[in-house]
Amino acid sequence: MARDTIDSTPVSGVAELAATLEAGCKPESDFRIGTEHEKFGFNLSDNSPIPYEGPRGIEAVLKGMEGLLGWERIEDNGLIIGLADPVGGGAISIEPGGQFELSGAPLDNLHQTCRETNCHLAQVRQVAEPLGIGFLGLGMTPTWARADVPVMPKSRYQIMTRYMPKVGSLGLDMMYRTSTIQVNLDFSTEADMRAKMRVGLALQPVATAIFANSPFTDGKVNGFKSFRAEIWKDTDNDRSGPLPIAFEDGFGFESYVEWAIDVPMYFVKRGTTYHDVTGTTFRAFMNGALEGVIPDARPTLGDWNNHLSTLFPDVRLKKYLEMRGADGGPWRRICALPALWVGLLYDQGMLDQAGEMIRDWTEEERVHLRDEVPRLGLETPFRNRTVRDLAKDMVALSREGLKRRARLNDGGQDERVHLAAVEETLASGMTPADVMLRRYHGEWGGDLSKVYQAYAY
Repeated sequence: MARDTIDSTPVSGVAELAATLEAGCKPESDFRIGTEHEKFGFNLSDNSPIPYEGPRGIEAVLKGMEGLLGWERIEDNGLIIGLADPVGGGAISIEPGGQFELSGAPLDNLHQTCRETNCHLAQVRQVAEPLGIGFLGLGMTPTWARADVPVMPKSRYQIMTRYMPKVGSLGLDMMYRTSTIQVNLDFSTEADMRAKMRVGLALQPVATAIFANSPFTDGKVNGFKSFRAEIWKDTDNDRSGPLPIAFEDGFGFESYVEWAIDVPMYFVKRGTTYHDVTGTTFRAFMNGALEGVIPDARPTLGDWNNHLSTLFPDVRLKKYLEMRGADGGPWRRICALPALWVGLLYDQGMLDQAGEMIRDWTEEERVHLRDEVPRLGLETPFRNRTVRDLAKDMVALSREGLKRRARLNDGGQDERVHLAAVEETLASGMTPADVMLRRYHGEWGGDLSKVYQAYAY
């Protein structure tokens, strides 16, 4: 999240809050693709994490990007913490441990997404390499201890850092040592949102397996294909997880609001000050619980939007849907993740078929997938099949959906070209984590420093 919102419009009821989500409905012709991806900055000299401050830190990279792009500066207590594109709508931000994130502009097609990604990575290299900084595309820091990771000067992160150990054992690892790729997609109606939400939630573990890319922790093999996904199982279960209410009859915008307002908040922002209100739900906030505790203690639209940004289900609902299951990875996978979901969810026929595919899955089966995929990846058993089989079905639907979209690049290729990295994974049966482990035990000779050369952007 690049910038917390300030909107003083008062809000008071569930229907009113649901209307803010329903406002995201748009005609299919206006559907767009927004891709977000994070990466770890490291010192090229010794592979150590880079701090925020100093001539070779995150602050210097942000200022360099500001000069290169001319985007608007985002500050927290006078310090630069991000940049916003006032024209295209994209943004650059920093995650708690210095993960450098591009929140891409809303784009029409995947060819544009891939160009945006390539341009961004080239711009980052242009700024970072003279500073002796590289960036690593993995789902989790492979060698750094949590204590080694620098803390970024964002007020919301200070509140989260204090709170996370109270609600889970791995929340600080999520904040400081993980990295992701996600795609943000539109919906046309409440029913369309519901269909996409259900397919997205059910198949999110399959995407996690395809993109699993975090098999190392603290310089050792951790026994998982995606330890990043394992971390989410014990981060803060009040606000994260598979969202079973989405599969209940009548699920819609109001249902999501009823869930969201019972999740404890992190903060309320007044002016430039972040007030720690952890433990207070948004429902209690609406009922006056913060009267006399913070200034202007009636909730606003800005408070609601900020609260929505602190919820972490596997698929998150705002005025669009966020697919949140994939590990960070190299640039081809940054393009492949949105390709997978766009082909599946942006063609009605493929969405209907995907809905049929998951229709009779039980809650227990969906939880089983989510629980086992971090460790077993594509080999996870499901009924009489494996997740690799499910992934092949998923990708076949996505390919057909991308073919039907018929968005061509300058070479006359449609968007299926961006699925190549996924198809290679399924053909070999080896996740990115499996490939890394093979290299670690083979050509790298157990030397994890090699990962910084092999997987740097």
